[in-house]
Amino acid sequence: MTDLVTLLTFPSISDGFTSLRTTIHDEPSTSSLPLRKVARLDADLDSGSASRSRSGKEPAQLSAAARGPVRINVTGDLPRPRTQQQVDETLALLRRCTRIILTRDASDALPLTYERIFALCRDAVVVHDKGEALAGIVKIELDQCGRHLQRSIQDDISEGVGFAAPFADALTRFEEQIGLLEDVLTYLDRGYLIQTKEGKGIQQQAKDLLMTRIFNEARIQERLGEVAREWLAWEWENGDEHENRPYIRTLIRHLRLHAQYNIRFEKQYFAFLSEHYTEEAAKRSRPSDDPLAFLVYCASRTQEEDLRARDVLPDTSWSTVQATTEKSLLLDHLDWLANGAIGPLLEKNDVEQVKTLVTFFTRVSGLNSLVDAFKTYVARKIGEIVCDAAKDEEMVERLLAFRSSTTDTLAKAQDAFASGFKKRRSKPAEMIARYIDKLMRAGQGSTSDERFAAQLDAALALYRFTPDKDRLLLGRSASDDAERAMLKKLKEEYDPEFGMGDHMFTDLALSRDTMTEYHKRIGAERAAAQKLTAMVLQQSFWPFSSREKQATIIPAPMQTELDGFSAFYGEKHQGHKIEWNHALGTVSLRARFAAAQKELSVSLYQAVVLLLFNDADDLPFADVKLHTGIEDAELRRTLQSLACGKKKVLKKRPVGKDVNDGDVFVFNDAFEDPRAKVHINSIQVKETAEESQRMQSAVEGDRKHYLDAAIVRVMKARKQLTYEQIKTETIEAVRRHFVPDVASIKQRVDALVEQEYLRRDDNDRNLFYYVA
Repeated sequence: MTDLVTLLTFPSISDGFTSLRTTIHDEPSTSSLPLRKVARLDADLDSGSASRSRSGKEPAQLSAAARGPVRINVTGDLPRPRTQQQVDETLALLRRCTRIILTRDASDALPLTYERIFALCRDAVVVHDKGEALAGIVKIELDQCGRHLQRSIQDDISEGVGFAAPFADALTRFEEQIGLLEDVLTYLDRGYLIQTKEGKGIQQQAKDLLMTRIFNEARIQERLGEVAREWLAWEWENGDEHENRPYIRTLIRHLRLHAQYNIRFEKQYFAFLSEHYTEEAAKRSRPSDDPLAFLVYCASRTQEEDLRARDVLPDTSWSTVQATTEKSLLLDHLDWLANGAIGPLLEKNDVEQVKTLVTFFTRVSGLNSLVDAFKTYVARKIGEIVCDAAKDEEMVERLLAFRSSTTDTLAKAQDAFASGFKKRRSKPAEMIARYIDKLMRAGQGSTSDERFAAQLDAALALYRFTPDKDRLLLGRSASDDAERAMLKKLKEEYDPEFGMGDHMFTDLALSRDTMTEYHKRIGAERAAAQKLTAMVLQQSFWPFSSREKQATIIPAPMQTELDGFSAFYGEKHQGHKIEWNHALGTVSLRARFAAAQKELSVSLYQAVVLLLFNDADDLPFADVKLHTGIEDAELRRTLQSLACGKKKVLKKRPVGKDVNDGDVFVFNDAFEDPRAKVHINSIQVKETAEESQRMQSAVEGDRKHYLDAAIVRVMKARKQLTYEQIKTETIEAVRRHFVPDVASIKQRVDALVEQEYLRRDDNDRNLFYYVA
């Protein structure tokens, strides 16, 4: 191989450039101005040049082109290979440069520029194949640098928190040196070291060196612990920031860079924090101390530690600092604080401090202590009022006043809970709805009636705080009685609109009566039809999925029975149209396996797929899709549940968890299960962002109609109102259902004006009249 300098050195003899035709043309001038050169494009690109060439005005150029390609002769001596002595001199020079770069406060200047060091490293690794030798040199120099760094840190006489500055400076300087070395020896780092079996580049070798020489050294570990302890102690005592706090930040940054922060600093920090506040809490929570003053102290110290953590520590430590501080202060004194603080705070009606008290006890899992203290306080106060014979005439008034003040204070404290829900509209209500729906679907099981009711009540207690009460929708449950009870409670305690659930139960009852009548009409001779069960549900009352309906190819015998019921229902209810929702259908199949015959409980889609294997032993994915008409994603989930789940009634080739276009499916004749009736679960599709948006849009659409009706009712009763009055009255009218946006109310008022339900005053644009 040769080097770049040789390649870019021009030969001494060449006619290459004299053989090229000029691209500068002398234009004749008829004016008195001096001649000038006019640049022009290549003949192939310049239309003017092309026309001149065709007209024969440039014979020299034409004759040159006619001679064919231009030939360039390059002559000169071949580059001479470097001798071993020259290679050794290059390595020695690289050793010297490496040592100077890694030497702290080096007095020697680099003998070469960074670019020349880079070029020599490339020659040594790429041209002369001396990567191994150069790697050994760098390793030795790194080790010497590590020993020097270790001695300099150990010899530093700084004590306590003062050690942070020289330690951070030493690491900063070392990391800069390593970064520079990695840059100038890039060919060694990327072209050789990374490619070796160990795969450790210069940076990784430097980190290993720091681990061995610095972080695993016992005395250095001890001094790092002293930095954290003395820093915290000084700031606790003086209530101010230590002058070395910036070095603490730098030190933490270095420790995190080398994955040492958690074990060399954070662990000790938390231990000192816990030790300090445990002692402080014990000093301030004696029986003679004031619980209210202790509560204020706890709030102040928690805020102080949070501010210190956010200023110095990484964000991963913030929550742990808060939890450690609060637990150290409170855990051993919960009963004392609760019994001593709850009464005075309620008597003073100090809502803010009650919120603080509840927040603290919630975070340290001490609400039981607070509840017990509250019960004790209420019982004691009621007893004092009732037993005060001298004020019997005032007993009722005092009881009412006590109940009112206590209830008001607790209600205001709970407002914080409700305000938290408002920080993310709609989603909390949706997730509460899904949680209750999951409970209802799973059913009571072995849980007692009281326990199951308590679980539902606990979920509804959260629902009380959400402003979007119209988002709670229930699906199918395992118990009609449980769902009736739930809807009754929602209707009576939260929103009368949940009375629509009565229509859902009416649909179920009518469907059962309709099926009974249909089975009687067709008679017992049609055995297949007797097994059909259809639920006729009104779309206006049921929360059907918004997914698009698919033209599924139902097997002919099954489709015949569906068409028969559709005809019967059309005759009975003229003007009604039935749309089959196959995604909700279920089927019971009888399957014969080698071991035994089983009854399979499957979805309609699963049944459509399985019935194909009555006529074929194996089917490719494309054929299954062609013969079922099931949408692609739904079909993949269906086949996945049959061939990749726990109960594999089909086999897939090749074996895998996902269904691909080239897969082939085979009936699994060797399937075994101890139960005679086997239920195969479908794979539930997660709600997509588009579906969630469609659902949100549907909710917003329903709210528009609800707002329209509320505004019209208000205006019909009041005849004329200003816009502010309409807004207030409307919010009050729908607040049990949801809390509307002010912008939404304005939009609906404008829409009702356009629809001529309302009329604006000609002179006052904010005054509206009801149009009868």
